[in-house]
Amino acid sequence: MRTAHYMQRTMAKTKTDPNYKVLAENRRARYDYAIEDDLEVGIILQGSEVKSLREKSGNIAESYAAVEDGELWLINSYIAPYEPAKTWGHLEKRRRKLLASKRELSKLWNATQREGMTLVPLVMYFNHTGKVKLKIGIAKGKKNHDKRQSDAKRDWNRQKARLLKQG
Repeated sequence: MRTAHYMQRTMAKTKTDPNYKVLAENRRARYDYAIEDDLEVGIILQGSEVKSLREKSGNIAESYAAVEDGELWLINSYIAPYEPAKTWGHLEKRRRKLLASKRELSKLWNATQREGMTLVPLVMYFNHTGKVKLKIGIAKGKKNHDKRQSDAKRDWNRQKARLLKQG
């Protein structure tokens, strides 16, 4: 588990760091899933994929991660083709290998196989060193009544803030 001090330090660093840039975000993930924990992993990309991502042309909204044969894979993510690399381009929706330590891999495998959790990509971004990273959430799917409850809670918080502002 990460400490509050670590989280504050990394949040402050990412807000002020000029190299940090969000490439793709799965905004619906927090609505559809209850995120238990998250993990930052690396991703193996081809050169044309990195250049395409620098132009902000990627999507992870319909993708998921899976542990197969002791390796972590990102499945169904989309990175647009890079036009100048027509001859040596890349496939848009290919499976991409994710980089995690053996300890993290075993933790993810246990969560998915034994506990019935899902690995959901949350954010793809360039970190402070200019490398593409992916934040994966270990999540459990929400039922419809859970979604309604979180909607009601969000609406109440908005209304409460509005009342306090008027007040």
